[in-house]
Amino acid sequence: MRALARPAGAPPVAERAPARAARALARPAGAPPVAERAPARPAGAFPRAARAFPLAGLLLPLAGLLGFLALWEAVPRAGLVNPAFLPPPSQLPAAFGRELNSGQWPLAVRNSLGHYATGLLTGIVLGAGLGILTGLFQAAEQTTSWVIRVLRPIPGLAWVPFAIIWFGVSPAAAVFIIAVGVFWIVYFATHGAIRSVDRDLVEVAEAFGFRSAPERLVKIMLPAATPGILVGVRTAIGQAWMAVVAAEIFGIAGLGQRMMQASTLLATDIVVVYMLTMAALYGFLDTGFVALQRRLLQWRA
Repeated sequence: MRALARPAGAPPVAERAPARAARALARPAGAPPVAERAPARPAGAFPRAARAFPLAGLLLPLAGLLGFLALWEAVPRAGLVNPAFLPPPSQLPAAFGRELNSGQWPLAVRNSLGHYATGLLTGIVLGAGLGILTGLFQAAEQTTSWVIRVLRPIPGLAWVPFAIIWFGVSPAAAVFIIAVGVFWIVYFATHGAIRSVDRDLVEVAEAFGFRSAPERLVKIMLPAATPGILVGVRTAIGQAWMAVVAAEIFGIAGLGQRMMQASTLLATDIVVVYMLTMAALYGFLDTGFVALQRRLLQWRA
């Protein structure tokens, strides 16, 4: 009966004993058996000290920011740098109040947000569309490969003269420059994400009857490539703000134009106010996009 109870292929009891003895000898003296050992700490888990002081994750960044502001305040106050060239942070609230009361700040923010949103959306749609096309079809990738190699190295600022010639000093020129900067980031992120989809998923989709390109795109390719595409979009959100300044410093109404006007008058405190305004707007948009990204990718949890 014991022989019948033993699984097929398992060694007899007499042959198992030496193996157990060898494993016991291999275990260091005093070490607990495998079943009694504590589970390993997961990779990336915080040390015990960090878990004991959860506020450290908030206090350390705050301390770093306060230290940076204190150093910034001290440098011009000590005469190491002329305050006209580097205004201390204590002067910024008054400068912001003047811009706010004059109506210049809300007008510049509204204009720049309009250019930013239109250019960002245009670049995302065009970049994602071409990235999906070249990612799905080898012929499309080969057809556009050399065109992309020629155009990709050209910086966004190089398109400013053509933007002014084609569109004049108008919001359309700013939208064009912003869209060019966003397009390449989203295109390469989308193309890479589509290309990296597991081919086994495509074969499974074909086995279940999803043989046409639109069906494979909607059911398999886009859901699998969405995380990579969203990473490119998040990068483009920051890149678009850099393009906003480049687009507006040539006279198009917005934050960039106001910064150039203030710099010609050596009103560096106003320049810094608008620099921090762009940083704050980017922070709000990035935070909102991260929340949206988590919501869209809940299915991966």
